[in-house]
Amino acid sequence: MSSFGPTGKGIVIREAHFPGRAQIDAYGNGGFRFADMSHRGSLLLLPSGIYGWEMDETMPLSVENFRRVLDDAADIEVLLVGTGAKLRPLPAELKAALKARGIASDPMGTGAAIRTFNIMLAEQRAVAAALIAV
Repeated sequence: MSSFGPTGKGIVIREAHFPGRAQIDAYGNGGFRFADMSHRGSLLLLPSGIYGWEMDETMPLSVENFRRVLDDAADIEVLLVGTGAKLRPLPAELKAALKARGIASDPMGTGAAIRTFNIMLAEQRAVAAALIAV
């Protein structure tokens, strides 16, 4: 997200963050639409809000790349991991780190993860999602 700086000159780049929960309305072309906004790139949908995520299909599904999820684990029971266009299994180290915080994890293609997230969110479940853009 960006906005004009305090003097009204130049652009200040800020971390992409939506301070709420929202269903994903559309995805594709490298981004997502939700809450009447669009975001280019991957997303983390957490109880504390929706965050831009520096992640793509070429990067490892590592504990370090899921640090924000692990730090926000208190209100998450299920993490849906949209691994992009193709399903990728979660490495044992990541699954163990999530399980240690009481989080069940389920990898799937990004489209399936979005559909499942939207249903679980509507049911008011303690769900989060890590969605790699396609």
